[in-house]
Amino acid sequence: MAEAPDWARALVADVCAAASRQEPHLGWRRRRHPTSSGVTRRASDAISLVAGSDALDQRLTLLHELAHWLAPTPRRRRRRIAHHDAAFYALAFDLYRRHGIPDHAALAGESARYPSSLRHARALGLPGAEAAWRERRVALRLRRRALPPARVIVPEHRVRLERDGRWSRCAVCGVRIVGPVLARIRRRGGRHVVFSR
Repeated sequence: MAEAPDWARALVADVCAAASRQEPHLGWRRRRHPTSSGVTRRASDAISLVAGSDALDQRLTLLHELAHWLAPTPRRRRRRIAHHDAAFYALAFDLYRRHGIPDHAALAGESARYPSSLRHARALGLPGAEAAWRERRVALRLRRRALPPARVIVPEHRVRLERDGRWSRCAVCGVRIVGPVLARIRRRGGRHVVFSR
């Protein structure tokens, strides 16, 4: 693992000092791809970043992970942890602005990874968020129209669960069934259809 650059360590120190929080350990690796990715691990007091070649995206990604570091512990909602909710994005977009990320770059970077960020940016009144949200809706509509009509591969049938190693599958069509759907089918049974495009 490479050592984090001076600007990154200075940014972490600045953000944490302003929030009166302890600094996380900063892990840093490099890759040739232009975009960066990161993860915040509160349990081990660490932020790990895989830095791409785009300097602005490195900064945006580090600030995103610092927003996770400063945000309150995420709460469970519908059996999932809400990492990127309205409170998180209020903090994140504020950090981006305070540390020199232009609004249009923050919107583009966030929405490329998390499209739901556009909804939160609109609610926060971020300049350009409304237009970006509308463009995304138009693009999704056009993509849906371009898809061929769905074909039924396996007609509607009653699900019969069978074990396949550590997985549960439908014995009729072979589709793997997991998570809440599996729990519901175990309780009440169910029917499904297999479609293809």
